[in-house]
Amino acid sequence: MNINSAVSQNIKQIREAKKLTLDAAANVTGVSRSMLAQIEKGDANPTISVLWKIANGYKVSFTSLIEQAPEAATVLSADTIQPIVEDEGKYINYPSFAFDEQRGFETYRIVIAVGGSLKAEPHLSGTEEYITVFSGKVEIVAAEQTFVLSKGDSIHFLADVFHSYRNIGSDEAQLSMLLYYS
Repeated sequence: MNINSAVSQNIKQIREAKKLTLDAAANVTGVSRSMLAQIEKGDANPTISVLWKIANGYKVSFTSLIEQAPEAATVLSADTIQPIVEDEGKYINYPSFAFDEQRGFETYRIVIAVGGSLKAEPHLSGTEEYITVFSGKVEIVAAEQTFVLSKGDSIHFLADVFHSYRNIGSDEAQLSMLLYYS
């Protein structure tokens, strides 16, 4: 199953489990009824920002919207992960390990091209973000504070505020990201 199929099935399943009509879902997410209907049918490819609005409105993790059926053991080959692309291909999010209630976290590999950036919506209240930079130089803004990180640097911040990531170096930046839901 590809990520678009998983997204459409998961969003519809979560909405129905919460006993929300499309109109009610639009009200809690801030995403239009027609866009939600298109996503649920698999006719639209939502952006990261739209997926975050849906996750926050439904009060679920981001990866619960994009995850596929779990396996007993999982080895992730880089070429099998369906990336989520933003900023005209300059910001690429590779979802790694999906959220699990027992673990309480999800992980991502992020690649940001020179000049690439992403402005992120606040996550669920109490969500923490842990990032390690493996290459490049990035600027991270969280809660109106600006942090500059280079290869080997790590940061932890509360991610229930507007935050952003931007490659300010002269090389591609690669990051590991862990979101912890308290």
